[in-house]
Amino acid sequence: MNSSNKLINVTSRQLHAFLEVSRLQSFAKAAERIPMSPSGMSMLVKELEEQVGARLFDRNTRSVTLTDAGRRLLPVAERILDELRGLGDVIGGTEAAVRSRLDVAATPTVSTSLLPEVMRDFAASHPQVRVHLADVDVMTVRRKVLEGDADIGLGFFIKPAAGLVREPLCKFRLMCVSPPGTGPRGVGPDRTWRSLANLPLVSLPPDNPIQAVIETHLAGIGRANEDRPTMNLIGTLIGMVRAGIGHAIVPSFALDECLRHGLDVAMLEDPVVHIDLFVVSRRGAEAKAAALAFAQAVKEAAAAEPAVNSGLRKVRK
Repeated sequence: MNSSNKLINVTSRQLHAFLEVSRLQSFAKAAERIPMSPSGMSMLVKELEEQVGARLFDRNTRSVTLTDAGRRLLPVAERILDELRGLGDVIGGTEAAVRSRLDVAATPTVSTSLLPEVMRDFAASHPQVRVHLADVDVMTVRRKVLEGDADIGLGFFIKPAAGLVREPLCKFRLMCVSPPGTGPRGVGPDRTWRSLANLPLVSLPPDNPIQAVIETHLAGIGRANEDRPTMNLIGTLIGMVRAGIGHAIVPSFALDECLRHGLDVAMLEDPVVHIDLFVVSRRGAEAKAAALAFAQAVKEAAAAEPAVNSGLRKVRK
């Protein structure tokens, strides 16, 4: 074969034709095998010979045999086609992996209080889907979805944006949680915001969007933006209430967690206040079936939570 360093523009079709002819020792049989016309088969081999600069077959009326150049090319052609097939398998496997992977971005509040059970149950019902959760702040949820790093995002107060589809998934009512023994055990009667006037409070930071809503209603009783202990996570807030440091106002998705810690709970009224949990996706992106199923699982889990919408629940004994 030509030993020059010129670029050889060989195609997989040419190599495939060459291998079939060498294996069957017949252009006609190789053409039937692929399938294609005998003249097309001859043309592919001729093009390959022109590319490598050598005759690859000795042909007569009775047989087709490899030349020395053909014998040298044979293992190279087999290796190239094997690698191309392997590349196809890798790419196909990667695409399948992408289809079976679901990237979810959610705020820490949602991640800690609502998603653990959802992810456990979703893994059982959709074993073919691997869910990757990023628990990040609300602005990062928005950015990850817009940049395509997350299939869906979950959070409260995600602002509208060009390129973002934002849908309310469910509502949660604000409630007051108190240290054990300070009220009826479990969920007691609703209480008004004014009844909080003299209670020591612990809260989320003022820049937390949930706390921002709470502060607007605390303003009605003269307690907005006062100096009080603040915690970044609702889980920490619940722990502080359990320790007797103060009372807290939290959304009702944390109800079960509060009851597990023995806290006393009362839904707030006058006014009743709800906050929306949003699911967001990138506008124009093809929705994964797994993403739709996961969002539905979150919605169903929220609906199954007591006091999500109405706030009514029997007192636990």
